[in-house]
Formats: sequence, structure tokens, C-alpha cells
Amino acid sequence: MAVICVAQFVVVLDATIVTTALPTIRQALGFSDADLQWVFTAYVLVFGGLLILGGRVADLAGRRRIFLIGLAMFAAASAGCAVAWSPTALVAARIAQGAGAALLSPAALALLTTLTEPGEARRRAVGWWTAVAAGGGASGWVLGGLITEYAGWRWVFAINVPIGLATMALAPLALPADRKRAERSGLDLGGAVTATAGLAMLVYGLTSAGERGLERLASWLPLSLATVAFVIFVRHEGRTANPLLPLGLLRSRPVAGANLTALAVTASTTPAAYLSVLYIQDVLGLPAGRASLLFPAINLAVIVGSLTGPRLLGRLGARRTLVVGFAGIALGIVLLLALPDGGLPIVQLLVAFALMGAGLGTASVASTQTGTDNAEPAYRGLISGVLNSAAQVGTAVGVALLVPLATGTGWAVLTGYRIGFVGAGVIALLGALSSFLIPAHPASDRKPASVGNST
Repeated sequence: MAVICVAQFVVVLDATIVTTALPTIRQALGFSDADLQWVFTAYVLVFGGLLILGGRVADLAGRRRIFLIGLAMFAAASAGCAVAWSPTALVAARIAQGAGAALLSPAALALLTTLTEPGEARRRAVGWWTAVAAGGGASGWVLGGLITEYAGWRWVFAINVPIGLATMALAPLALPADRKRAERSGLDLGGAVTATAGLAMLVYGLTSAGERGLERLASWLPLSLATVAFVIFVRHEGRTANPLLPLGLLRSRPVAGANLTALAVTASTTPAAYLSVLYIQDVLGLPAGRASLLFPAINLAVIVGSLTGPRLLGRLGARRTLVVGFAGIALGIVLLLALPDGGLPIVQLLVAFALMGAGLGTASVASTQTGTDNAEPAYRGLISGVLNSAAQVGTAVGVALLVPLATGTGWAVLTGYRIGFVGAGVIALLGALSSFLIPAHPASDRKPASVGNST
């Protein structure tokens, strides 16, 4: 558990730790304002685009093997980022980092679910997994600023190298060897290319829409290409003998419900948190440094929700636990709707962040457990990649739809933010409704969905 969770910690850490170092990196390497975003976007884009492929490769080639390969790639790419001498070199190394993370993350989650028995042990393991991911996200904001100020921006990346080397040394001792598969099917290259292209274009298009607005051609062109790629992918998967993603898996109601709820969790909470940042800085006028002290409350609450989620799963089942999680998110958003246009409502903000974070952690544990428990063991790496992809897409969808709606119109600033909060609340409600795709009784009482099972 420790080895697997440390790997997930650094994967999530690197999505946030770089943000506070960006101004220093721009000055040191001579980035233009337009190109600086690629230090962040390149990692997220490649990571999100390759997750499904990485999960399936782990199923076919062995999860421990791919875990070690992904970790080695991630550590080597981190060293490349640390010694980068130009903007091109840094972005190229960030692309390699994203590729390593896309192999590492689904392999780690598949190992976690394979090495634990269904029931309390697995619920507890998934809870720790979610809590560690939240801890990585929270630590990134704090460590990024401290490391940049006292050690230099290159150590933001270099810190991954000793962690990666130590984890690689321990992994062969802590993780059991991969079992030999009786049958080895080849990797579906056609499905891999179209799925990767579709996910990459989708994440890029949605990210571009969030930054530049939905009316720009730079947003709609990649979204159109993503649609074409997904249509080709579905047609190809229905015809090939050994598909990358058997469509029968997605027809399983519990698996579909798990992915929809994973998407709704991030699509509701990310834009709500983003708009809260704008509110605190633009409406209340707090400096960025003071404003940042409020937001670790979200991540700490996510950790609490993640560790509480397994108990709720055991008592309530996945469906009710998801509803409880989304109720917490919705209550937090309702408090954000009532924010005043002056003063400093610290208690109101902290309570709202605590409710949202606890709901996010609780719902994430339930969706992850449901998705992995309701797939055949041979496809757990693949389903882990799909669940991770759903969360990545949810983040991009929420920001792309709600932030331009809230900030890009002619109405008053606070009115726009409130409209954005309403949209986030609607997404949370849709997530709660998606929970009803998941049967009320525990997943361990049912047979996992096979590739041809549609119930």
C-alpha cells in the first residue's frame, strides 16, 4: 500500500506543484506568456490522453512490470525537467512525464484492487488511495512555493528523482510478481491510436475553451476532431477481435454509473473552487498569498472524506454513499451562492470548502470502488484508466462550460459567479442521479461485468 500510494502521490503532486513556480520558470528560461501554459498543459494533456492505453497495457504486460516502467519514465523525465535549458526542452520533458504517469497511475490502482480482497480491506485501501491523491494535490500548492523560493525552481522537478529511485528499489520487494496469463491477446493498435487521439483532443479542446472561451475556433476544432476520433474508435472496437476497450464493459450499469459519477465529481467541484479563487481575489480584493491560505481546507476535507468513505460504503452501500457525497458538494455550493459582495466571510468560505471537500472524497471512494469491483480482474487496469480519464475530462468540462459562462458575459461580476455556482450545483445533482445506475446492494455480492455483459 505504501509503495503504491507514494507513486500516486507524486503523480498528482506534479500536476499542481509546478503552478506556483511558473513565473520563476518564465523568467529563467525565457518563456513567452502564450507558451508558458504548456509547462502545465503538456503534462495534463498527455496524462489524460494515454490513461486508457496505459491501463490496458498494464493488464496485458503485467501490472508490476508497467508500474516499474512508468515510475522509471516518470523519474527520468523529472530529471530532464530539472536540467532543462530551454522552453522546448522543458515542455518535451513534461510530455515524457505525462506518458510515465499515464502508465504508472492505472497500473498502481489495478495493483491495489488486485492485492486486496473485496469488502472492508479494499474499501479501506481505496480510501487511503483517494486520501493520498488529495494530499498530493494539497501539498503541491505549498511545496511549490517553498521549494521555488528556498531551493530554486529546478528542485520542483528534481524532488521526484530520489522519491522515484527509492520506490523503484522497494517495489520488487513489496509487490508480488505478475502472474503469467494463460492467453495473451495483442494490443489493439487501431483502438489505441483513436482513443488516445480522441482523449487528447477532447482534453485540449476543453482546456482551450476554459482559457479562451467556447466561441474560439481553437476550442471547437479539437473538439470536432475528438468527436470524429471517438466515432471511429467505437466502430473499430465493435468489429475487432481483441478490442482495447470492450464495449460490453461500458454497457454495465455499475461501471457506467461509476464513470459518470467520477466525471460529475470533478466537473462540479473544480469550477466551483476556481470561481471561489476569483471571488476572493477580485471581489474581496485579497492578495494571492493570503487568499491561498483558505484553499488547503478543501484538500484536508477531501482526506477526511476519503478516510470516512470506506465506513459509509460498508454501512450504506455505494449508491447511498455517492448520494451522501454529492449532497455534501451541493450544500457547499449553496453556501457559495450566498457569499456577500463585501467583508471577509471566512467562516462561510471554510465551511463551504469543508463540505465540498468531504463530499468529493466520499464520492470519489465510492465511484472508484464501484468501477473496479464491477469489472473482471483481467480488465482492472483498463477500468482504472477509464475512471482516471473520466475524472480528467470532468475537470476540463466543468471549467470549459462554467467559467466562461460566469466571467464572459455582461452581467455584474458577483451575479456571474453565482450563475457559475448554480451550474456546478446542477452538475452535482446530475451526479447524484447517476448514482442510481449503481445497484443498492454491495458490489461483492454480484458477479463482475464481463466484456459481453450489459446488465
